[in-house]
Amino acid sequence: MAESFDVIIIGSGPGGYVTAIRAAQLGFKVAIVEKQYLGGICLNWGCIPTKALLRSADVFHLMQHAKDYGLSAEKVSFDPKAVVARSRGVAKRLSDGVAFLMKKNKVQIIWGEAVIDAPGKVTVKASKVEPLKGSLGADTYTAKHIIVATGARPRALPGLEGDGKLVWTYFEAMNPDKMPKSLLVVGSGAIGIEFASFYRTMGVDVTVVEVLPQILPVEDAEIQTFARKAFEKQGMKIMTGAKVTKLEKKTDSVICHIDDGKGGTQKLEVDRVISAVGVVGNVEGLGLEKLGVKMDRGTIAIDGMCKTNVPGIYAIGDVAGAPMLAHKAEHEGVICIEAIKGLKPHAMDKRMIPGCTYCTPQIASVGLTEAKAKEMKYDIRVGRFPFMGNGKAIALGEDQGLVKVIFDKKTGQMLGAHMVGAEVTELIQGYIVGMNLETTEEELMHTIFPHPTLSEMMKEAVLDAYGRVLNM
Repeated sequence: MAESFDVIIIGSGPGGYVTAIRAAQLGFKVAIVEKQYLGGICLNWGCIPTKALLRSADVFHLMQHAKDYGLSAEKVSFDPKAVVARSRGVAKRLSDGVAFLMKKNKVQIIWGEAVIDAPGKVTVKASKVEPLKGSLGADTYTAKHIIVATGARPRALPGLEGDGKLVWTYFEAMNPDKMPKSLLVVGSGAIGIEFASFYRTMGVDVTVVEVLPQILPVEDAEIQTFARKAFEKQGMKIMTGAKVTKLEKKTDSVICHIDDGKGGTQKLEVDRVISAVGVVGNVEGLGLEKLGVKMDRGTIAIDGMCKTNVPGIYAIGDVAGAPMLAHKAEHEGVICIEAIKGLKPHAMDKRMIPGCTYCTPQIASVGLTEAKAKEMKYDIRVGRFPFMGNGKAIALGEDQGLVKVIFDKKTGQMLGAHMVGAEVTELIQGYIVGMNLETTEEELMHTIFPHPTLSEMMKEAVLDAYGRVLNM
């Protein structure tokens, strides 16, 4: 007889495992199905290990510029294998941490590949990966509520498919067989730019090709312009409005044919190519089509409480559509399970979801860009404050950056905040809290920020929007 649960979650990424923990807290009998590794792409091959790589690059960069800080570091070098090994170690530590959390919260792990045969019924087939100790295996299971949290995978464009050797997806880019001397990155979203930044800092000759008119397409135009200048100053080559039309693979290099968007074609030979043209939801093989679950542009269509059109089946995270971010998946999962419990949570406001890119310099944003606010017919006030006016930034040797805020002139509502510079991925949360609390410019101006900190620039940018900036 099939073992029965209150909730079965398919996928153990940030959305899945957080939902499982919250479900257990709410008293549900819960199981989570995983076929490969606990923590999903984010913990194992995405968010976390890439930050470990970028941290190594940051330290290497600082060591190379020790003289700027009155220090001495001679013959600075790096061991690519050791850099990758550290990154993999960080990923394993966190994946093991998820296993601990599942055990602590009495979440049953089912190891294998799930298919939803009918609402309330899941068949799990054996995985090709060795099962986790203590997990259940291939069998049929039942649950009143089934939550799909299967995430996403790299998008493969015709002619740019990853081959594991010459053309990399983020899997190979995080675990290179050797450090290339030259690299072409196709796509300049967060994934592409982070890898471009890492490899350039490690001394690789990097070229980025973006089909759209600007890099980091979702970011405010002023912020991306600042970032682009910084990248190019570091030696990164950037081509926008351009596209790769053909790849000629040689034994250990690739000749890239690039339409420059101006009527010309360039040929560029590089050691490796990274395809970073986005991700697509993992919707295949789950039985969703047979059940009549509605799709929306390749992802699962859901309502504000993460319900699909089929009763008893829900979806969260990347598989449920943009923005495809781990923190969105986690919050969506909590909304979903609390709605199932009857706690009446608020639907997610996607304008409150921050975006962070961990390149050098870092980029962080929330809410509307200046262009979008104008498009929506807001009468706006815009404030800016540069890092060069901040004492802490100068002391850190990180005086290149910008904080930008956008307000509704009529109400004082903060519509958006956009930053580029050191540690802005940590700073952005202050504005997010303010926006969630419906804070006005007056309340922000009356808030005391500690000195000396980078956070002071957040207040100065607000003051600038209202003609009251103090330190510039």
